[in-house]
Amino acid sequence: MRHAISRHATTLAIAFLIAAPFGAQAQQKQPPQKGPPPVAPAKPYTPITVKIPGPVNDPSFEAFRKQLGEVAAKKDRAALSKMVVPQGFFWDGEKGDQADKKKSGIDNLSTAIGLAGKQPVGWDMLQGYAFDPTGTPYPGKQGVICAPADPEFDEKQLEEVVKATGTDPGDYAYPLEAGVEVRSAPRANAPVTEKLNPVLIRIMPDPKQPQPAQNEVPLVRVVTPSGKVGYVSADALSPLGNDQLCYVKDAGGWKITGFVGAGPGQQQ
Repeated sequence: MRHAISRHATTLAIAFLIAAPFGAQAQQKQPPQKGPPPVAPAKPYTPITVKIPGPVNDPSFEAFRKQLGEVAAKKDRAALSKMVVPQGFFWDGEKGDQADKKKSGIDNLSTAIGLAGKQPVGWDMLQGYAFDPTGTPYPGKQGVICAPADPEFDEKQLEEVVKATGTDPGDYAYPLEAGVEVRSAPRANAPVTEKLNPVLIRIMPDPKQPQPAQNEVPLVRVVTPSGKVGYVSADALSPLGNDQLCYVKDAGGWKITGFVGAGPGQQQ
């Protein structure tokens, strides 16, 4: 099950993937709004244990990801096109497969994640995907894996927590390892108040939090199961309902074959 994610969590997802300021999504054109929805107050909730996804057990996939990261850093479209399936690219969005079957794989990927335009955030997203070693089989597509892999947890428990706290499934993330530090303030040197177990953690948006400096990993305001508010480095968490990049391995090696999600240019 892939949960629909709230707008602030979508911004958060990109921050996690590219370790960039939270304003990445705000730079996209958005429809007028009356104001942000009210945020549910911090309160304790039942800890939900998470099985953190492991890496893909294939050295060639690691080599492919390294190459993808280098290509994305250079914004080399010609080199990237060789790493994408020529035809048959799929884009599983809210309205089904949104890929244009008359276009090449690289053209569909460009549209899906935003590789063109004045603010091509897709290149940063690709670097984030390249960094992620996980992958999970994609239902209905033999040999295809998508990343980031989904964690395993009790979805019924999450439904109960969401109801009890007045939150949304997309308001939750999970630590990428045990012992992630929670700090008392949005500063990397702020005192550590507790360390996280591998459980779902509520994300609580903070509109008054200052933007991080350029190339500085943002800290995310969280509510731990105890109900305490703190801050965690964005690169230590992964949100639920991530957009995913999909890969397939053929005789010529790994290729990007699809994308699952709305994409940065399609968020509402």
